[in-house]
Amino acid sequence: MTKLTAIVERPVRLQGNPANSLVNFAGHTVSLVALITDTPVVGVAFNSIGRFAQGGILRDRMIPRLLAAAPDALTDAAGRLDPAAVLACALADEKPGGHGDRAAAAAALELACWDLNAKLDDEPAYATIARRFGREPAPTVAVYAAGGYYYPNSGLDELREEMRGYRALGYEAVKMKIGGAPLREDLARIEAVVDTVGDAARVAVDANGRFDRPAATQWAAALVPYGLRWYEEPGDPLDFELNRAVTACYDGALATGENLFSVPDVTNLVRYGGMRPGRDIFQMDAGLSYGLTEYARMLEVLEAHGFDRRCAFPHGGHLINLHIAAGLGLGGCESYPGVFQPFGGYPDGCVVADGRIQPSDAPGFGLEQKTGLADLIAELTA
Repeated sequence: MTKLTAIVERPVRLQGNPANSLVNFAGHTVSLVALITDTPVVGVAFNSIGRFAQGGILRDRMIPRLLAAAPDALTDAAGRLDPAAVLACALADEKPGGHGDRAAAAAALELACWDLNAKLDDEPAYATIARRFGREPAPTVAVYAAGGYYYPNSGLDELREEMRGYRALGYEAVKMKIGGAPLREDLARIEAVVDTVGDAARVAVDANGRFDRPAATQWAAALVPYGLRWYEEPGDPLDFELNRAVTACYDGALATGENLFSVPDVTNLVRYGGMRPGRDIFQMDAGLSYGLTEYARMLEVLEAHGFDRRCAFPHGGHLINLHIAAGLGLGGCESYPGVFQPFGGYPDGCVVADGRIQPSDAPGFGLEQKTGLADLIAELTA
């Protein structure tokens, strides 16, 4: 039986200062977590990118609960740490609702279990995930390069150069930010990116929840002529009426979900948000939403409402979601090759070719292969 002996967490500041229409990420942090057991193997994960580190919730509530639990309360029939049991213990005595920062805190712990168990079986996490859910892992995953952020003193020339760099790395599709500049200026930015990439159908735009309903629909009308890959998160992620208003007037694909952290949230989105099977994209992120256990339940909700899991493209741009996409047969996932280091993007050995990538065969999520991240993991687990 695997026995949990210690849990350590470290907040890590993201490098750089990219900004979207609402947030400057210069001060953002991520919780890097390690599960120490009575085996030589350590399970490692983090709570994705785009929120903040969750050290307080982890240290004050969740870690003490797990360390106080009886070992057999956290293990499965094979004696391994059970991600679902670990998640349930971490959430003991927590009220329903309020799916915010605690969802990311719990996710880091739950995902570290998957890393641990894959390492114990000496296999990559996507193989462990696929077997657990009765699937065959995908040999490669479609990825798109997410960038096009706002930077001080940066204009169209710099934006074009950034996108040329992604194409040179092997990415065929890209995403850029909108809503942080006047409409006319942002349309010029879109046109510059489309011209650089060569095909509007390979360019997605992301408003990061910036718009109210009038602005969201105004932008939808402005985007229609371009034929873009998708229009992402036009308004507040919980404003399902706004989302429905956009899908009612926009024939192109809409993408949303990265800021929904629970099965009830996703259920409400498919009930009331106007999402269209075969067209729209779901971007929930296991690292922000209680981990893979909850994420798999979200996929069940989508499929029960007529959506194919290939409409799921997890947000986050990092290795953990690459393994999840491969293990669960999703449509693809986001990649951060140029931002949010040391977590964004993939190790040097993971090469993008024709817009697709294969996770390495390193045991677990392979985080120890990632430049910059490997040193932090070594310090955390020393």
